[in-house]
Amino acid sequence: MQDEKIYKTMASVGVWDLVLGIVTVITGALVGAALIVNAARLLKKKTEIMF
Repeated sequence: MQDEKIYKTMASVGVWDLVLGIVTVITGALVGAALIVNAARLLKKKTEIMF
């Protein structure tokens, strides 16, 4: 009975770790894409920004 409880706890923690890892990867990809888009916008308007 004790072993089963430990197994269920470990399985739950493993699932949450996997979910959080996936969310982190997706968030990182979205932030990276936003940075690339903003950098492209800056490069496109570089002549207007130069002092």
